[in-house]
Amino acid sequence: MTKKAVIITAQGFQDEEFVYPYYRLLEAGFAVDVATKGKVPVYGKFGVPARPTIDTEELKADGYDLVLLPGGFEAPDRVRLLPEVLEFVREMDSRKKLVAAICHGPWVLISAGITRGRSMTAYWSIEADVRNSGADYRHKEPVVIDENLITSPHYNNNGDFMRAVIAWFDGK
Repeated sequence: MTKKAVIITAQGFQDEEFVYPYYRLLEAGFAVDVATKGKVPVYGKFGVPARPTIDTEELKADGYDLVLLPGGFEAPDRVRLLPEVLEFVREMDSRKKLVAAICHGPWVLISAGITRGRSMTAYWSIEADVRNSGADYRHKEPVVIDENLITSPHYNNNGDFMRAVIAWFDGK
């Protein structure tokens, strides 16, 4: 059975943190949706388009095995304002489905209220946010896996991040 992933993003995402995971998931055999508010096309900081296949209002945890949240400080800051996304992320986490976030993507996890007591990493500038959310911030680790939560600090870690995401499913 084909695994199903959704990448949730908004205007101003970090191009490398969308493009690499998107194609790596396709390469690994996943069906990949891209969700944006209103199903509106959005663009990365360097102009790469993210062409949505689904509106964030339509997200249902029953339909996915993985949610991936790219960074770039602007996009996650927009995404974490969407109640339907926060509810979706909470539901994915409560069902122990994979929740993966890179760079500033963990802001969405914090806003969803799923980080307390978890080990994670993120871009260094949001270390205080991660710690204040009750999480154990792992400084300078390229990827941190805490049960169904995988985080990474920067697109320089894309390889480690996506190897961990794919391996999580291989281990099931």
